[in-house]
Amino acid sequence: MKSSWWKYLCVFVLTYTVIAGFLMPVPMLEILHETIRNLYFHVCMWFAMMFILSVSLFYSLKYLNKPNEDYDIIASQTSYVGLVFGILGLITGSLWAKYTWGAWWTNDPKLNGAAIALLSYFAYVVLRNAMDDEQKRARISAVYNIFAYVMMITFIMIYPRLKEVDSLHPGNGGNPGFSKYDLDSHMRLVFYPAIIGWILLSWWISSINIRTERIKRYLHNQ
Repeated sequence: MKSSWWKYLCVFVLTYTVIAGFLMPVPMLEILHETIRNLYFHVCMWFAMMFILSVSLFYSLKYLNKPNEDYDIIASQTSYVGLVFGILGLITGSLWAKYTWGAWWTNDPKLNGAAIALLSYFAYVVLRNAMDDEQKRARISAVYNIFAYVMMITFIMIYPRLKEVDSLHPGNGGNPGFSKYDLDSHMRLVFYPAIIGWILLSWWISSINIRTERIKRYLHNQ
């Protein structure tokens, strides 16, 4: 019970996010209107993706420093979950783009960068499945995971924020971020808990996958 408090917190916060996210008032802004509620899902899922992929990077670095099968399990399973949250982020972002920019996909550096970053992690999955030797797979995957993470940071966090880059995204290409002009007190009451909730969910799913993979490898080695 004590060790599962964060799971109850996750359920409570995400339930609150869904209910309050659709019912609490939001600023009626031009173009965005009610679609600004997607901030609680699209943006927060990206936060969860960044968190869980950072965990994956950490354990890949630990594996390279001291090879340990469990480090490889944690690094791989968290990267898979991060990829899922990235896909969800792209889907919710595409929906948002359709109702605000008039197209499911635009030639925006943030969107293109996100697609490149996710393709890098898809390559990570393919790379792992292409090798049978566990130690070789773990070592090469750990090295590639570092490359994929750098690609993600570059194409999602750095490049779109350059003032020389023309981007429609708030906080990118010289545009002001949401917090600068329209994230009011009502939205903050939902937005910040939503970030916590999605991050906790990403770790919860990862922990289930990690335990499952540990069992699979244990049975395989018997």
